[in-house]
Amino acid sequence: MRILLVEDEPNMAANITQALGRQDMIVDNTPTIELAREAILAGVHDAVLLDRRLPDGDGLDLLPFIRKHLKGVPVIVLSALRARSEQIAGLEQGADDYLGKPFTTDEMLARLRAVLRRSAVIAPDVIRVGNLSFDTQSRQAAVNDELLPLPRREMLILEALIRRGGRAVTREGLVDAVFNFDDDIASNTLDAHISRLRKRLGELGATVEICTLRGVGHLLGSL
Repeated sequence: MRILLVEDEPNMAANITQALGRQDMIVDNTPTIELAREAILAGVHDAVLLDRRLPDGDGLDLLPFIRKHLKGVPVIVLSALRARSEQIAGLEQGADDYLGKPFTTDEMLARLRAVLRRSAVIAPDVIRVGNLSFDTQSRQAAVNDELLPLPRREMLILEALIRRGGRAVTREGLVDAVFNFDDDIASNTLDAHISRLRKRLGELGATVEICTLRGVGHLLGSL
């Protein structure tokens, strides 16, 4: 899952990014409205966390642009402007939720999960392919109901594939699911992660395979 964070305060941005990273979420942080617009046009984000007091204006001014280019993607405003009138203004302008600063990361994560559930971005609780299952709430995979420990990037690849329900995911789609905008990605990095994931699934007897469709991408299917 990929989150767009629009926050100009470095410490706040770092804390939020770390909290989301611990939930295996990819975070792209943009500190200005202008840079946020560029990120939004990529169309790859599942939710937006939006500050208001940005160097080039009020974050609420981004809401119409988000609604136009990220249809159905939930937005949570994170702002020190916490008066009830400010919260009402944010909600009336199109935000899905409004969280006043300071806040705990636990509360932020709970609210994020809630808006994702309401927007139907999160899939059914458990997705199964063969004897492999993926719990979309705990973000854990299992083979024959035994937990499958995976490094973060391999888990993100598996999640991207299993959520597609037997449909192909393009190489670009996998890169978007696994890496953020600032990552320096070598040409064979994604292939190496996929190869290790294949090996791990085979070692544990998973009755699935990651198929490579030349010129199309990859898909996860049952054996």
